[in-house]
Amino acid sequence: MDDFTPEELEAARIIFAGNCDFMWGSADLQQLPPPDFTEIAFAGRSNVGKSSLVNALTGRNTLAKTSNTPGRTQQLNFFNLGGYVYLVDMPGYGYAKVSKEQRKNWDKLIFEYLRGRPNLKSVLILIDSRHGLKESDIHLMDLLDKAAVGYRIILTKADKSSKKQIEEVSKSVMDVLKKHPAAYPSVFVTSSEKSTGLEELRAMIIALK
Repeated sequence: MDDFTPEELEAARIIFAGNCDFMWGSADLQQLPPPDFTEIAFAGRSNVGKSSLVNALTGRNTLAKTSNTPGRTQQLNFFNLGGYVYLVDMPGYGYAKVSKEQRKNWDKLIFEYLRGRPNLKSVLILIDSRHGLKESDIHLMDLLDKAAVGYRIILTKADKSSKKQIEEVSKSVMDVLKKHPAAYPSVFVTSSEKSTGLEELRAMIIALK
């Protein structure tokens, strides 16, 4: 995990404690906002905890919709973080209790957005710390490599994993990252429930801008 000064951590905390408003929802690429504002996207398999992490980072309970039903987020949701950056909550990929046609449409939206968005600064790929990387995560990483879009791996739900399990998953992920040129060579460990790693993740997002 990156090292940040107390001043950087505090500056990021203040920004994330300020205004963060839902600005835009896009169900297809024709509905995207103009590409004139820095974007940081949150991607991950269905039910990995994307919405929960966005809520925890901003200190809100209902900013991003959460659900125990995989596939709840069905569009790209843009949140304006205090005029600094757009946080983009993306539809979950992989397993979801939806039709094959819906899943195909969501996947198309996700991948075309990632490939063609010039103001997309970085993608945060969320991985469940209990399960590690799956085939669909590797597929996304390959796509980002080809598109030359930088990305970072964020382990979620650390409160539900043992320290040993997190260490093993982190090492396994790091071994895979060495083979991916667009990947940042580090793993962030977070828990939305226990606020683990959130200070550093806020500072990292602001630094990416």
